Amino acid sequence: MASVLSGWYAGYHHHNAAAAASYHNLFNIANFIEYEPYPKRRKLDHKTAAAAAAVAYGRYHHQGNVAAEGGAADFELSHKEVSRANSSLYRPYTHDSLNSNGVNGGKKSSKYLQDNVPGGKGGHGAGHGHHGHDRLMLGHEELDQECGHEDELAAQVQDQGKYTMENLFPEILSLIFNKLDIQSLGRAAQVCSRWRDAVYLKSNWKGVTAKLHLRRSNPTLYQSLVRRGINSLQILSLRKSLRDPLSGMPNLECLNLSGCYNLSDSALDTALNRDLPNLRVLNLSLCKEVTDNSLGRIATHCKNLEELDLGGCSKITNTGLLLISWGLKRIRRLNLRSCWQISDHGIGHLTGSAAANGESAAAGTQQQNSGPPRGGARHLEELCLQDCQKVTDESLKHISEGLPRVHRLNLSFCLSVTDTGLKSLAAMPSLRDLNLRSCDNVSDIGVGFLGTTSNGGGSNNNGGSNNNSSGSASSGSPLTRLDVSFCDRVTDSSMAHVGNGLVNLTSLSLSACGITDVGVARISRDLGKVLEVLNIGQCAKVTDEGLAAIAKNMRVLESVDLYGCTNVTAKGLKSLEKMKTLKTINRGLWHQF
Repeated sequence: MASVLSGWYAGYHHHNAAAAASYHNLFNIANFIEYEPYPKRRKLDHKTAAAAAAVAYGRYHHQGNVAAEGGAADFELSHKEVSRANSSLYRPYTHDSLNSNGVNGGKKSSKYLQDNVPGGKGGHGAGHGHHGHDRLMLGHEELDQECGHEDELAAQVQDQGKYTMENLFPEILSLIFNKLDIQSLGRAAQVCSRWRDAVYLKSNWKGVTAKLHLRRSNPTLYQSLVRRGINSLQILSLRKSLRDPLSGMPNLECLNLSGCYNLSDSALDTALNRDLPNLRVLNLSLCKEVTDNSLGRIATHCKNLEELDLGGCSKITNTGLLLISWGLKRIRRLNLRSCWQISDHGIGHLTGSAAANGESAAAGTQQQNSGPPRGGARHLEELCLQDCQKVTDESLKHISEGLPRVHRLNLSFCLSVTDTGLKSLAAMPSLRDLNLRSCDNVSDIGVGFLGTTSNGGGSNNNGGSNNNSSGSASSGSPLTRLDVSFCDRVTDSSMAHVGNGLVNLTSLSLSACGITDVGVARISRDLGKVLEVLNIGQCAKVTDEGLAAIAKNMRVLESVDLYGCTNVTAKGLKSLEKMKTLKTINRGLWHQF
């Protein structure tokens, strides 16, 4: 089609001398017709496109005079070059005209344009004033601007290369990785060795517990954990020996084996074949096959153990407590929940009481001996005896005399504990948290002992009247948390002792007790400035009147439990909603509103 138009233009030129004026219009028509709608062409940058347009347009002006004299073939060739160059967005995969002249950008292409573009140095079309020439000059200026702009971008990219992730110090990378969760840290460590070194810094893994399934031997895993500074391990399931993790992690501080039901004495004997001086926490709860033999191994090789959980280990006997008191001198927390074979005799071993030492009839010689019963676990601070059915008031006497540092004691579901045992506990100067839930033999008398005995009175229980009259924190009981839930023998009569003697209480649980609005009003009046948590769920005798007393007198109350209070209506709840400090009103089964 371009050839047809060129021949038509040549014939038209012989009859009209003004054909030169319409030269560019014809060129535009030919360029439009030659356009392919879907060509196989690739993207051009603006710099190369402008250079191509300038070169083609220079050759067009150089051959324009020849075309006017009848050189149709030369005109057609020049026309095609210009049409290709004007397609500034795309060009063919090879461009011989640009490559042969070396127009690839930079200083060489700039010099070439100065020699060939009209209006430049040595140009051939300096005197032409056509519209295409003006457009060419504009493209040349844009080309210079683009060249300068790309140089600036190249300099910026080169400067920014100094601050990429590859050039950051490992300490900076560690600060970034410290914001990731554990799973993301593991993925980042697999990117490259440099990231792995930054991820493996011990500061990123501080306080992390590794949770593993011991299904096969993997020594390299424990080397990786040691490198990251991980010293806490939880075994979710156990099919292999514990020897690999204990030998591969010599700095292990916390070992959790809770729920490993197949853990036996033989497995622990194999694993605990050397000293573990760094081990501080050991959890063996629900390991029902563990017996006193394992406690002997633990007492021998884990001398610095501070926390031991034996909850649900029903095969532990009084002998095991003797071994604990002999070997674990630094034990501070001990959980004996549901150890049904433990009795008063075992608690005597634990406390170092002389009465518990029944191995010898000569009490004097045995007391002077440096054996285990003499010292006991003197540093014990938290003791859980929940559901130990053989524990009686005699055990509480041993605890009050031999464990002076205990501040948290759980006696829930110990049905053999009575008011007499609470009288012994009332003399403990460090006791802060006492749980008596479902102790059916505890009544108002026992709660009265807790409220009337001074913490500085020792075993003297005759100074109750002085404590009631003073009502100050210095003379009252040190208890801050008391739970007597489901003790149906606790009624309004004991609330007077609670209000006058337990002046430091911040949490009081009276669920399913026999209290009424009178007892609630007494508590709210006497403990209104200190009590933060009050549980009176399933107290069917509490009504809106009791809730009104709570709303009126309690200034720092944050949570109240009203589950099962059938006589409470919307009127009472509205009075509680006006309290500024109250955050939780529970009316469901531990559902927060």
